[in-house]
Amino acid sequence: MYSQKAKPNIVLIYVDDLGYGDIGVNGAIGVETPNVDRLAANGLNFTDAHSTAATCTPSRYSLLTGEYAFRNNAAIVNGDAPLIIDVDKRTLPDMLKDAGYTTGVVGKWHLGLGDGKANWNDEVKPGPKEVGFDYSFLIPATGDRIPTVYMENQKVVGLDLQDPITVSYTSKLDGYPIGTEHPELLKQHTDLQHLGSITNGISRIGYMNGGESALWIDEEIPFNLTKKANEFIDKNSKNPFFLFFSLHDIHQPRIANIKFVEASKMGPRGDVIAQMDWCVGAIMQKLKEVNLDNNTMIIFTSDNGPILDDGYLDYARELVGEHKPGGKYKGAKYSVYEAGTRMPTIVSWPSEIRPGTSNALLSQVDLYASLASLVGQNLKKDDAMDSENHLEAWLGIKNKGRDYLLEEAYTFGLRMGSYKYIKPKENAQIPQWIAKKFVDPGFSTEPQLYNLDVDPFEEENIADEYPDVLQRMQNELSNILSK
Repeated sequence: MYSQKAKPNIVLIYVDDLGYGDIGVNGAIGVETPNVDRLAANGLNFTDAHSTAATCTPSRYSLLTGEYAFRNNAAIVNGDAPLIIDVDKRTLPDMLKDAGYTTGVVGKWHLGLGDGKANWNDEVKPGPKEVGFDYSFLIPATGDRIPTVYMENQKVVGLDLQDPITVSYTSKLDGYPIGTEHPELLKQHTDLQHLGSITNGISRIGYMNGGESALWIDEEIPFNLTKKANEFIDKNSKNPFFLFFSLHDIHQPRIANIKFVEASKMGPRGDVIAQMDWCVGAIMQKLKEVNLDNNTMIIFTSDNGPILDDGYLDYARELVGEHKPGGKYKGAKYSVYEAGTRMPTIVSWPSEIRPGTSNALLSQVDLYASLASLVGQNLKKDDAMDSENHLEAWLGIKNKGRDYLLEEAYTFGLRMGSYKYIKPKENAQIPQWIAKKFVDPGFSTEPQLYNLDVDPFEEENIADEYPDVLQRMQNELSNILSK
């Protein structure tokens, strides 16, 4: 049994759009991930651990609040959206602060900032500080959305106030060239959705002017984020800390640093997987340098399933070869099929966790309650309403996780053991925006039931053959949705 005599540091490495099969230990072809594989060799590799949703903002919301995203209508937000976490709601970092941890977030945020009328030339609040983080260094939304600036403790880094920032998601702004008007300036062509303001040769969603001195360079993002993460580790190495290291890779636009160009056989998408792996290795090396590697719990996972074509023309579909981003599972980002939420997930804590593989059924929504148990915190009545304590499964003491696991996409899925149920939709027509991404969202007007042990690709609907199982899972899903 684990010991609470010395609280471990906790580093949560949250990769973006990384599929179950995108790492070497899970069968990647055409790209190597030696650092992630080493993390797995020294820790627990989970084969059935899930994000709560098949898209990023909902998954991040659930991870930090212990609450399913649908309860707050959380969906992918624009770069000028207000903070979607209620500041009165206790969060995972709030709980860890109560346990004596210093908390920090470095990387992609995409949970909204401010009150919906953000002044980007001053401190933007509410933000990470108001929901439990002592320190933050952020990409405010995503790499494909403006504003394309870093924010440290909720202020734009390197801003010249004589060149103030203005942001709009509804109308064009004078200033930076627009993708629809100047395609000749683009490093990488893209779909109409992303043809807003151009910075660093990349056209984004939304419009921006000003802030030229603060603009990021995409090729430098992984190094800058890793540097800030390592600085946080250095600064807080004497006392317990929680670091939420939220990488931008491998989200589009996939712009690899020259150090990683042609690091894979799959073009830019494979190259940024290699780049992501370097970031993981740099964190592991820093923990070793400060003699914290044995008593640090590293949780490595992803926010949602893989996507090859998410708008930018980087030939990921054409260059994927024999590689299977979702492993043997069907689905993708935006899809309720299994690969939409079944994430590469590794937990390493050398002083406490024995290396191995676990097939425990687990959800990221459970990290809140599980880590609370680890650090001796009792959850309050209204805390983390959907989070279950499965600490012994996360630590490899038991191989049993959840009885039921919710999968949220543009419909709902439910897991029970090897069974997978998908809720029917009245209108099963695939929206054009999803179809353009070559994604099957899993829609049907009929209930779907699969046995993943014999049918991992969810091809044979057995709903008619197992009416009792179907009814049980329909009832359970209804219970979850009606709470």
